[in-house]
Amino acid sequence: MSEAAPHRWAVLYPELGTGPVSAEPCVSPEFYARERDIVFKKTWLMVARDEELPNAGDYKVKRLDVANTSVILLRGKDGTVRGFHNVCSHRGNTVVTETGDETFGSSKAAILSCRFHGWVYDANGSLIQVPEEERFYSCFNKAENGLAAVRTEVWEGFVFVNLDAEGSQSLIDYLGEYGEHMGGFPYSELSECYSYWTDLACNWKVSHDAFAEAYHVHTIHAGSFPNTFSSGLANVRLFGLHRTAAVCLSPSAELRPVQTVADKIAGGYAGAHHGGSTLPPSVNPDGMADFSFELSVIFPNLLLHISEGLWFTHQFWPLAHNRTRWEGKMYYRQPTSNSERWALQCAQLIARNAWLEDTATMEATQAALQSGAKTELTLQDEEILVRHGYHALEQFMQG
Repeated sequence: MSEAAPHRWAVLYPELGTGPVSAEPCVSPEFYARERDIVFKKTWLMVARDEELPNAGDYKVKRLDVANTSVILLRGKDGTVRGFHNVCSHRGNTVVTETGDETFGSSKAAILSCRFHGWVYDANGSLIQVPEEERFYSCFNKAENGLAAVRTEVWEGFVFVNLDAEGSQSLIDYLGEYGEHMGGFPYSELSECYSYWTDLACNWKVSHDAFAEAYHVHTIHAGSFPNTFSSGLANVRLFGLHRTAAVCLSPSAELRPVQTVADKIAGGYAGAHHGGSTLPPSVNPDGMADFSFELSVIFPNLLLHISEGLWFTHQFWPLAHNRTRWEGKMYYRQPTSNSERWALQCAQLIARNAWLEDTATMEATQAALQSGAKTELTLQDEEILVRHGYHALEQFMQG
């Protein structure tokens, strides 16, 4: 990436302004309460990958603490994944007993049965069996007592839900040009997943913002990626609520010896090019030789990154105004030999170390902001994705 004007993104996107950003959204319990109701209960949220439910009858339960609910995702015999609130229509027990933030299971008949009194639901959410049904009164109508449906749609193998039962905007319309920009990448072919999560004592935006810029790479990542990435972005594009940019390599970037060996065996390092490209046409359209990966954000809480031979996500689930569950996942092509598996494990361990470096800043940031000593966040030009995040949040909350 060539040397660029210091304020190029402000010139390109003047509507975002250049002044400080209020820290209130990161520290205010009142703001969080509004944000929870207006944003997380009203918009599309990614909750699964299609390959997590490969067969008819497979299900996943995802807890959404930010909305005080959990959602069952169940694949029917017709191949469709449908979503339902995990609440029995009888007396409100959970239909699927949860074992944590995510619970997986399978039913060959593609049905769900509540363990409390044995009410049975099919893959469409319809109530199909009630023990001792004759003991209920004439006002009871089985057809009116199915599971509460949750709008569920799939894009590029990503399963999204929208808890707003009265909403009508489709997922494709919601993603708009962003969906076109990031569509067509072979996500499902790169299914070897390394997954990490932790609960952090910080607001979800503090966690989110730490991954949404490259300004920090020369300091925070001096250990895991010394002199590897440029601190500037390229090809920044804003798609309404969503946003994307290219992260580039430093001109003198070099892999360590062990990384070089591993990369020759199986790839797995963002920015390592091996001829040809699987990227969508609008990603790195100029064919920059120093392109490393596309850093993109699906509003409100999902970062999706794609590179040659790998992709990875960061997702930030609010637990309170000052608590967040971070989930990081790295995907590669399935290894076909022990040497390839070693090479991919080597690559993901380096990535894991970098993520540990990132998460190590977040709780300290939250504690400092909550002191009230500083009430504004001062952003520079290359933190354009962070600035746009607060702009998009404000616009969405204002309707």
